[in-house]
Amino acid sequence: MNELAVEAIGLEKSYGAVRVLSGLDLQVPRGSVFALLGPNGAGKTTTVRILATLTRADAGQARVAGLDVVRERGRVRRRISLTGQYAAVDELQTGEENLRMMARLSGVAKPRARARELLERFDLTEAGRRRAGTYSGGMRRRLDLAAGLVAEPSVIFLDEPTTGLDPRSRQQMWEVITDLTGSGVTVFLTTQYLEEADRLAGRIALVDGGRVVAEGTASELKRRIADQRLDLVLADAATYDELDRLLGGRVVHRDPAGLTVGVETDGSAAHVRTLLDEIDPRRDAVRTFSVHSATLDDVFLALTGHQAARPVPETTDV
Repeated sequence: MNELAVEAIGLEKSYGAVRVLSGLDLQVPRGSVFALLGPNGAGKTTTVRILATLTRADAGQARVAGLDVVRERGRVRRRISLTGQYAAVDELQTGEENLRMMARLSGVAKPRARARELLERFDLTEAGRRRAGTYSGGMRRRLDLAAGLVAEPSVIFLDEPTTGLDPRSRQQMWEVITDLTGSGVTVFLTTQYLEEADRLAGRIALVDGGRVVAEGTASELKRRIADQRLDLVLADAATYDELDRLLGGRVVHRDPAGLTVGVETDGSAAHVRTLLDEIDPRRDAVRTFSVHSATLDDVFLALTGHQAARPVPETTDV
């Protein structure tokens, strides 16, 4: 049986009258990439803060790296790394100085050698002698992740690590995260971005309203909604509104700007014809149609009622 790197049972957390977590359960196998996916306000960051010992749950239990996050808080902290969307680096120090400082604080025997090793690993060698304040957003994020790895943690929490990054920097971060799993590290990733979860995670938990509403591999989650979907581009806005209302819960994809709705299909010609006859009997509502494999976007919308977030890239990453 594979040892669990993270286990949470019945986590509850409220801030005043606002209930953030409502009995959240999680199991994350050691050496995997696990994504906690959900809309803003779903409880992702609160979950990470509890698991990283920064916040105490009101109820429930959690273990990280086999250790209780309350009773063995200090030992948990020595086994984990937490990297968020805001880089926790000293802008007045160079990249190498930041890493050497972290290595000394962590008791690493050869801090200079460890710093240089990490700079090379994260493609920051040339920038290592520059002040971190001159780094682009993507470079700062990689430096922050490198700092978190100085003490070789067994579990890394990445709380929305690519929020605000441009596509090139996001791709670089994805490559770094993928490489981490080869060393046996467990990566616990929170994100709003469906492509990120689909690309990186072996398993995904979809959280909404402070609880897990679905969990599995990306393929398993997609099959829960539809193996494939039929996208219909409609004639005009009035037709879109009418069909969206009439189809209701059968809609697994919505794009009001593109006047497009998607419904489940098995992809066969016979089923597509049946759907078209049902939805557009007068042959004047549907302008064009196409068949696609279901996406995590479909799962997200069907199970949470929300459209997923779209990346908003920074404009200063050069």
